[in-house]
Amino acid sequence: MHVRILGSAAGGGLPQWNCGCSNCRAARDGSPYVRPRTQSSVAISAEGKWWFLLNVSADVRQQLFVNQQLGPAPGNMRGTSIAGCVLTDAEIDHTSGLLQLREGCVFSILSTPLVRRWLNDYFPIGPIVSAFSDRPWLELPLEASLELTLPDGTPAGLEITAFETGRDVPRFVPEDPRKAVGSVVGLRIRDTATGGTLVYAPGVPAIDSQLEHAVDGADLLLLDGSFWSDEEPRQMGITDRTSQAMGHVPVDGSHGSLEWLAKLPVPKRVYVHMNNTNPMLDESGPEHARVQESGVQVGMDGDEFIV
Repeated sequence: MHVRILGSAAGGGLPQWNCGCSNCRAARDGSPYVRPRTQSSVAISAEGKWWFLLNVSADVRQQLFVNQQLGPAPGNMRGTSIAGCVLTDAEIDHTSGLLQLREGCVFSILSTPLVRRWLNDYFPIGPIVSAFSDRPWLELPLEASLELTLPDGTPAGLEITAFETGRDVPRFVPEDPRKAVGSVVGLRIRDTATGGTLVYAPGVPAIDSQLEHAVDGADLLLLDGSFWSDEEPRQMGITDRTSQAMGHVPVDGSHGSLEWLAKLPVPKRVYVHMNNTNPMLDESGPEHARVQESGVQVGMDGDEFIV
């Protein structure tokens, strides 16, 4: 399985348009240690020809320009090698890019039933994109494997299983998060030919038994690295909530993800979905060094893996 990080930052990217934190200032000034990043998305393919996008950020146009094999084949007037898009939640930074993929080219969208309902009722992406082109919307069941298919219906060589990582509602959804089954999921994806397995979990409030079960035997883990500390969102003036209250396990601390990742017997462990304020994005800083010393990688746009 081919895995490519299209965007490694959380919502807003790096630099974020209205942020003056040290990371954003350094990125604007061209620092070699704080590199610009686009918003969270990953592309996967069994054979390197047809690709599935895992979440579709507002930066998708830029990401497709950089990764031109996802666009029209040479000599074609129109076309794409995108076979489908899989959504892990209904957040704007993971779904709004679908609006930019509205012009022609049939491909499917997969999500849990709840996410689909929210993207019809509260942020009506579904009705909008379907007015431009056929967008088959398929159900992504929880804890049940599903074989991904190409636009012509043939198997894509990838088997996907969604699992809950938390329950949260986007700001635009006026519903009780405690009842929001399937609102935030992780994905375990297996190459049916080679057995290579990826686990993608960009929104994780805590390390729990479901996540531990999902990563058992995985070859590559792309994990939520939003904030370095639990208090970072408060300290940076982002919100009055902690990282975990926002649905993101912090990297550092006794209940953070780094301590767990350092001991995890998964060959490749990589942070994605990192907020622009996270100090580990500064490659000259001690936080970045700690992550690397733990055998974990700070993901970057364009990073590629074969599993």
